[in-house]
Formats: sequence, C-alpha cells, structure tokens
Amino acid sequence: MTAQLIDGKSIAAKIREEIGTAVAAMQAQHDYVPGLATVLVGENPASATYVRMKQKACAEAGIRSIGHELPAGTGQTELEELVRALNADPQVNGILVQLPLPDHLDDEAVLNSIDLGKDVDGFHPVNIGRLAMKGRDPLFIPCTPYGVMALLEEVGVRLSGAEAVVVGRSNIVGLPVAMLLQKANATVTICHSRTRDLAAHTRPADVLIAAIGRAEMITGDMIKPGAVVIDVGVNQKEDPTAKRGYRLVGDVEFESAVEVAGAITPVPGGVGPMTIAMLLKNTLRAAELALA
Repeated sequence: MTAQLIDGKSIAAKIREEIGTAVAAMQAQHDYVPGLATVLVGENPASATYVRMKQKACAEAGIRSIGHELPAGTGQTELEELVRALNADPQVNGILVQLPLPDHLDDEAVLNSIDLGKDVDGFHPVNIGRLAMKGRDPLFIPCTPYGVMALLEEVGVRLSGAEAVVVGRSNIVGLPVAMLLQKANATVTICHSRTRDLAAHTRPADVLIAAIGRAEMITGDMIKPGAVVIDVGVNQKEDPTAKRGYRLVGDVEFESAVEVAGAITPVPGGVGPMTIAMLLKNTLRAAELALA
C-alpha cells in the first residue's frame, strides 16, 4: 500500500489565488487594501527568513506589507508601544510579532497587547480561550493548526467520531489543533515527550498529527493501516550527499509511513505552505471585519 500524498504546496497555492482575487475585489469596491504589519526583534536567521517569506506572500496576494525590524536590545516598553501604534493604524489589519523573541522580553505580555481584531496569528488569550470553549468560536484560528484542518478537509476526512491522536502539546500547534479536532467532534488523545508506550496510543488513530519536533520519531509500525498522517515537524537531518550537508525531514519517518498510511503530507511541501496561506486568509478576514 502506498499512501496518497497530500500536496500542501498546491492546496496553499489555490487558497492564495482565491485570496488574491478577493483582495482585488476589495480594492475595486472599497478602494481599500488589507495591510499586515510584521515585527522582527533581533537577528535570528530563521525568524528573518520566515518574515521575508510572509512579506513575499503578501506582495503576491496584493496585501500591503509593513515591516518593522528592531534591534535585539529593544526594551519591553518600546516593543509594546510599537504594537499599540499599530493597533491604532487603520491601514494595519493584522499584526504579526515573530516568535521567539529575545529572552529578556515577555512574549505573553506582547501578544496580550495586540488588538483582538488584528490578532491574525490567533494567539491572543481571548482567541485561544474561545477556541477551547464549547459553543464559542475564535475571531482568528492559529495559522498552522488552521492549515492542518484545511488539509484534512481537502482530503475529505470524516472527523466526526474519528479517533485522532496529536503528538505534541505546544501552544503554537499541538494544543490548538487538538481543540480544533475536538470541535470537529473527533475523539482526541494528546501525547507528548513523557507519554508511556507512544505506539500504543498512535496505532488506533484514524488521524495522526505529528508535531513534537523530533526527527522521524513516528515510524510506519506506529501507524494504523489507512490512517491519515499530517506531519507538522521540520527537522534537519545530516546528509553528506545534500548540498548543505543536511536535508529536511518531518517528525514522521516518511519512507516507512508512506507504505502504511492512507494519506500523508510530505516534508517539505506539506503543512509549511499552508501556514502562510492561512495567515493571508486571516489578514483578509481582519480587513473584511474592519470594513463591515
């Protein structure tokens, strides 16, 4: 058995094309263009790369990108003052503070200071609280979990009544995606680094979400035949044959998993492109709410 590959790159491209069409219509009808402000503190190379990718995606979709790059020594007060200024700017619909922040900064306080209507990353405590509560919906869903759910929908997975296992409990992916699966009426199990006999939990799963940040931790013998596997992990694995001396792998050992699963995301090209697509979708929604 060889699994169906879930092509996140093509699915994300379709979503971004739809967003571009909607942005053009907004500009034509309202003479208004959505704006996304990015805030980068320090010189973390990975963070800088992510911000550039988001800015490029904005440009391709017709969304205005407003970049703020601050030195690593920026103080808490200065950073929160910038966020408040962006909150008050009618040309800014979404505010994205790139994490992680330097250690001396309180990221929770910074995220709390973002206007709820501009929290396109979906990490404001009120948005997360609504996500956790039955019968409530957040204004914005965190982008990577939102992308995971979009992939499951694209594949046509019936989540109601399904056994879903999430490996990883981070605030950014694991916990929010578990809450979204529960809202979709799946029966959800959350596993983590201290789970005993991880395979005993993963093998019954109809849907398996791997988001623990450990290279190739989930092997084919830990997967139920025919299960849908969404691999959120992005890890570097040494490979002397690769140009950079390493290649990117997920939290799932793809070679063994693809022979067992019914459908699976590759790494790269699976969840990654969806995260940026859903960020643009949230920014468009924020602009629509501002115009309502």
